[in-house]
Amino acid sequence: MKKNNKLEINALYRQDPLVADRLLWGRRSNGLSRRGFLKNSGLVAMTTALGMGIPFSRFMPAGLIPAAYAADNAPTQITEKSGLIVLNDRPLNAETPAHLLDDAVTPNRYMFIRNNGLPPGNINSESWRLRIEGESCENATSFSIADLRSRFEEVTLELQLECGGNGRNEFSPAASGNQWTTGAVGCPSFTGVRLRDVLNYCGVKRDAVYVGYFGADSHTSGDPTRVAISRGVPIAKALERESLIAWAMNGEDIPLQNGYPLRMVCAGWPGSVSGKWLNRIVVRDRVHDGEKMTAPSYSVPITAVAPGSRVPNADMRTIESMPVKSLVTFPQSGINHELGQRLTVRGHAWAGDNQVSSVFISIDFGATWLPSSVQAASNRLAWQNWESWVQFPEAGYYEVWARAMDDLGRSQPMVVPGWNPRGYLNNACHRVAVQVV
Repeated sequence: MKKNNKLEINALYRQDPLVADRLLWGRRSNGLSRRGFLKNSGLVAMTTALGMGIPFSRFMPAGLIPAAYAADNAPTQITEKSGLIVLNDRPLNAETPAHLLDDAVTPNRYMFIRNNGLPPGNINSESWRLRIEGESCENATSFSIADLRSRFEEVTLELQLECGGNGRNEFSPAASGNQWTTGAVGCPSFTGVRLRDVLNYCGVKRDAVYVGYFGADSHTSGDPTRVAISRGVPIAKALERESLIAWAMNGEDIPLQNGYPLRMVCAGWPGSVSGKWLNRIVVRDRVHDGEKMTAPSYSVPITAVAPGSRVPNADMRTIESMPVKSLVTFPQSGINHELGQRLTVRGHAWAGDNQVSSVFISIDFGATWLPSSVQAASNRLAWQNWESWVQFPEAGYYEVWARAMDDLGRSQPMVVPGWNPRGYLNNACHRVAVQVV
């Protein structure tokens, strides 16, 4: 399949999935069901394009682009990274192809990059300072990294981070922002000190409501008076045992694009609350009012809205705990597999502040589901690894779907969830294409 054809098909589905179905395959939806409309000429058109039959075509949902047509942009060389795909270069934003996230602990070279500003230059970690202050801080204090390491208990935890806009490219109509597919997620091991130990050392007043951060990154406009981003979390989240001030990732200095030499890590919430190039933390007696703390940034409608709607900021809520989600990291989408042989399928699953209770896989477009084996998390707020196998009944085109459920019984939707203006929180099932020959 030619790359240009893939890009054109992706563009059509982003504009209007049902119209794309009609134009590409002659398939029409009657509006009553999302299943069973790939018939006759439409089925012939799709099987011709794929070069093989689709054994479970009768279950294939309408308006869903086949996983085989997913855009496959070429990776770009980035210092300290390998295989990442750049979505924006100012500021730098780059995602990791799903198959490169197969490690139980995400290597530094595969950790995605989500920047709002430009990283500082000429960093001297020995002279770096972190100041703790604010209306609800008893004793404003400045620390060097050496101070943090000598005064507080050192902690190493595996912590999962995901951009709130991960999966944005599946929303229709298209939402503004970086068009992430599935790769704005990772779970490295972070080393640092607990944020709560540092806050308690400085004194947290009883009226404390929020903790906000500031970093040394500069605004892309070059205006030194403008802040690129300054977000944060409620005091209860800041005081969790897993919230860290970190200086190392996987036993090495944090890569520059991931926040060297110091960052905040508050896992399970949008990655934007985990401030990078950290040089100031404020303990607030109100909800933090820093840059990108107010709607529509990192906010979704309080109630469901029609796709394409204009939503007043007053009708939006700030994203907190992320939804349950899973990722297939093996096999790589688009592989050929020999008929009669078992295929191992594995990946990761996570659920914001909660735990994953189960992961199911399907090879018939979600008509039936098979359970997988799910490992316990290495520690709270780490992702959980899962594995299973499938065997295909006949040759042809298949998609392996993964669907996770959390410990509260909440499950991933099979298709893109409720539309929102900024394209946040897409936790639809991850799908990979397999050609059985």
